[in-house]
Amino acid sequence: MKRIPVLLLVGLVLFSIAEARQYGDVSIPDTLEAGGETLVLNGAGYRSKFFMKMYLGGLYLKQENADSAAIVSADEPMLIKLHIVSGKINSDNMTDAINDGFKKSAGGNLASLTDKIEQFKSFFAEEIKVDDIFDITYVPGEGVNVYKNESLSGTIEGTDFKKAVFGIWLGEKPADKGLKKKMLGEE
Repeated sequence: MKRIPVLLLVGLVLFSIAEARQYGDVSIPDTLEAGGETLVLNGAGYRSKFFMKMYLGGLYLKQENADSAAIVSADEPMLIKLHIVSGKINSDNMTDAINDGFKKSAGGNLASLTDKIEQFKSFFAEEIKVDDIFDITYVPGEGVNVYKNESLSGTIEGTDFKKAVFGIWLGEKPADKGLKKKMLGEE
């Protein structure tokens, strides 16, 4: 009789392993929930700077899609997961990267998004450590929810803001071209 619980436990462990993908030392789930929808991992890869891995970024969508413009424009649940892997990332350089990303992504609409961008940056103001996880989730009718280690930091309304945020990684001038390709499942 004692073998059944052990076998059940082994089965559950194997089942949970099968539901995640390994990228180097980091494992991320194949699916996540957002806005009452199950999202699938579209693609993931590392954001590198000066040949150093900074974070693992994963893109989750309702269904796989390699069209970055369609993804950025879509008014449907989606999520970008950032798993910090470098101690070089801190609140200050994250804020600098966010500023640069919005300048490239929002272009001429930057002035109209200033208050929302400031609010977004505030979600990264606390100390950032290795293995911190940020989930940037868009839910139609609700907005962009930012979670740090599964705790809600805040929500910013508007599809204009959603497009600018997702454009940081998926726009014409992404933060990292290689990461964009990986998030789109092209590599």
